[in-house]
Order: sequence, then structure tokens, then C-alpha cells
Amino acid sequence: MSLLPKKMLAAVLVAQKEPLVLDQVDLPPGLDYGQVLVKVHFSGICGSQIGEIEGVKGPDRYLPHLLGHEGSGEVVAIGPGVTQVKPTDHVVLHWMPGSGIESKPPVYFWKGKPLNAGWVTTFNEYAIVAENRLTIIPKDFDLKTAALFGCAVTTGLGVINNKAQLQIGQSILILGAGGVGLNIIQGAAMVSAFPVIAVDLHDAKLTLAKKLGATHTINAKTQSVADVVRGTVGDNGVDVVVDNTGNPQVIEEGYRLAGPKGRVILVGVLPKGKEISLYTLPLHFGKTLTGTKGGECKPQVDIPRYVRLCIEGKLDLKSLITDEFSLSGLNKAVEMMQQGNVAGRCLIKI
Repeated sequence: MSLLPKKMLAAVLVAQKEPLVLDQVDLPPGLDYGQVLVKVHFSGICGSQIGEIEGVKGPDRYLPHLLGHEGSGEVVAIGPGVTQVKPTDHVVLHWMPGSGIESKPPVYFWKGKPLNAGWVTTFNEYAIVAENRLTIIPKDFDLKTAALFGCAVTTGLGVINNKAQLQIGQSILILGAGGVGLNIIQGAAMVSAFPVIAVDLHDAKLTLAKKLGATHTINAKTQSVADVVRGTVGDNGVDVVVDNTGNPQVIEEGYRLAGPKGRVILVGVLPKGKEISLYTLPLHFGKTLTGTKGGECKPQVDIPRYVRLCIEGKLDLKSLITDEFSLSGLNKAVEMMQQGNVAGRCLIKI
């Protein structure tokens, strides 16, 4: 059992649809088998956390609990059995399992009562993380941009490589140009897809989408998505459609705009109780509809590859970070994301 700091500042989700509570939280006295103590330096805010706060999957039976699944930091201590990382290592904190032990989730304490957390949380000064939710990065790699490897980059590029298997010259329609959507756009451009069509409701996001490789952009508030897409690729539709919105009507339209052999991939999750209505005959003749879990990425394999791309200037992460807050400004950051006022990725400096 390794001795831990006794307290840390953390953001606690106490009730859905309410602001997070920033308070001192007590750490357990030591690390269990397979657990690692990390000093968190940066955390991204993913749409999944917004969904948890808003309760899109229904009532949360784990309240109160900690949040965040995309970050970067430095290893402080390791528990029994840990072999993949050591103290002073710089690491990415990610939600998809990688190499190493999947430990028990830690139990923190808040106001004298147990406080739940998963295998990784990042809206806190320290994190007790399962060994398999950490991947080492070079010590001279920027920890700020490294935080995006925890979800946004690995999911976005994983969708392109693993689910869409997008080919040179194939067309792709990306519905929703947030943190993951922008990386899907960047990945599509990297494999020379054409056209790369980005759809969103906010011009600032579409401007950034163009910078990262979108060849066409559509503001769905002011333009007909169907008309622009068909005017661009013809009536046969697009080869790949990726939905990041979880909006039933958007998914249905994306499905209709996919070609006869089109691949429709769902990144966004429908709110609990919502359903989509589809004409399924095309599914018998080559069209596919599937979901993705984190782009099916393998962090221990993918993150080192993406680090090399960044070092060589072939992958742009700095442009993705458009807003930065301290931990005390987390609720303001969440509010801005809920209102669509963050063009790229919002980063929290812990």
C-alpha cells in the first residue's frame, strides 16, 4: 500500500442537471492492486460528460461521483502488481482499456461518505487510475495537447481507421463538428477522402472544420443538408456517414443520404427513451448501420503512433484547443459547451 495525499480538489456530480460541486475530497490511505496515483495536469471535456450531467442515459445510480475520462499527467505512485508505468512517467489518461491491470475502481470520501469513481477520472487534482487506463508518452511531449489522446483524437481517428475503413477518394459526411467530429474530419483528410462534408449548427465550428480538412461545410440552421449533399455528391449519396449528435432526426437523415453500399456509423448516443425510424430494405443489399465504442482504438498501439505524427507535424492538435479554463472555471466551461459556444476542444488546466 502506497501512501497517498490525504486530500484533493475535485469536481463532484451531486445531482443531474445541476452545476458540479467543487470541493475537497479525501483520498483512500493507499493504492490497491493494479492502481496508479497520477497528478492530473490537463483534462478535456467530452460530450460524454455533458451527457452525464444532463442525464441523457436516464437516472444515475452512482451519484455522487467524479467525472472526466480524457487527460494527461504524471505518475506519482504505483500499487502492487503494476508494471506498465512507474513514478515520474508522463501519461495519457484514457477511458478505453489498454495494457495492464484493470483494478478495482477507487473509493474516495466526501463529507464522510463514499464517493464513487470509475477506472479513470480527470476533473480532480489527483486520480487513482487503473493501470490499463494509462499510456506513457515522451517527457518532452506537450502535456496540454496530450490530454486529447484520452478520447477525442483516438475516437475520431479510430472511427476512420477501424469502423469506416475510409478509402482514398471516398466521400464522407460528418454530422456534428465537435471535439470528436473535428478529429474524424482531420483523419478523413489524412487518408485523402473527398469530399469531406462537415455539418454543424455553429459557424465557428465549421470554420475550424475547414482548417482541419473539411472540403465542404453546411450550417444546418440555414441550409438544407440533403440539398447540399446531393448537389455535391449526386443522388447516389455518400460512402460514409458518421453521426456525432445522437439526434434521432439527424441520424435518420444521415442514413437516407448514405449510398446503397454506404456505411453509417453512430458515435453519438441517443437519449434514453428516444428511437429512430428507418427503412431497412437497403440493409439487405449492402448498406450498413453500426455503432462505435471509442473508435475501437487500442491506446497502447494508437497513442504512440499519433504522438509520432504530431512530432512530425502531420497531426494538428493545437488548433483543436480553442478554450482553456482552470478547475474553478469548470462549470463555466460546461455551460459554454452546452450552449455550443466552444468551437473546438475545451481544456481544463488542473
